[in-house]
Amino acid sequence: MATLKKYNLAGKEIGQVNIDDTWLNVEANGQMIKDYIVALRANARQWSASTKTRAEVKHTTKKAHPQKGQGRARHGSTVAPQYRGGGRAFGPRPKFDQHVRINKKERKAAIRFLLSEKLKENKVWLIEDTAMDAPKTKTLAQFLRGFDLRGRVLFLGETTFTDVETEGKVQRVSISTDKHNHFVKSMRNLPRANFMLASNINGYDVMIAREIVLTESALNELNQWLN
Repeated sequence: MATLKKYNLAGKEIGQVNIDDTWLNVEANGQMIKDYIVALRANARQWSASTKTRAEVKHTTKKAHPQKGQGRARHGSTVAPQYRGGGRAFGPRPKFDQHVRINKKERKAAIRFLLSEKLKENKVWLIEDTAMDAPKTKTLAQFLRGFDLRGRVLFLGETTFTDVETEGKVQRVSISTDKHNHFVKSMRNLPRANFMLASNINGYDVMIAREIVLTESALNELNQWLN
């Protein structure tokens, strides 16, 4: 069974946490991982790019030059695409819903595999919690510098849930709290450092992150959700 060393924000080791072997023996189909990432990137697009056709351009209807006598090609109006300020031929238009559906099991399998790869590469770091008395960028900067965490760093914090009853059914939903507020404010001026709740994790952010730093509670939350 593998172990992860646990640190506090001061960079001192305060214990170890056992990692289940299932995290290190994860296999996934390469095509499935690719399809998942491509779907994520496609769903992030707004599909709002729009251009005007010659029918929508407000322009004079006067002919650019006489029809005959100059040896030039015939043109009826300057709204034609070949004129500056004219309409766009075959330009981008707002499209219908292009959302790509992602299978839940495939999503979990992809995230589990990508996290497993980070664990094998020793790119995962464990901290006790994100509790801070006040925002302090220096504290996080020293933490990153102490472990030589360069490049893009993804911080993962635990999610706070509550049970909400609607129409006779009890549903577990996440709530917005100020639990990580000071921690998030402390990293605003740190380049390429991002914070995310464990319940909002996605494979693309895991893939592009060079290092992942998460709390012990976030690790337990991911372990429960993915396994």
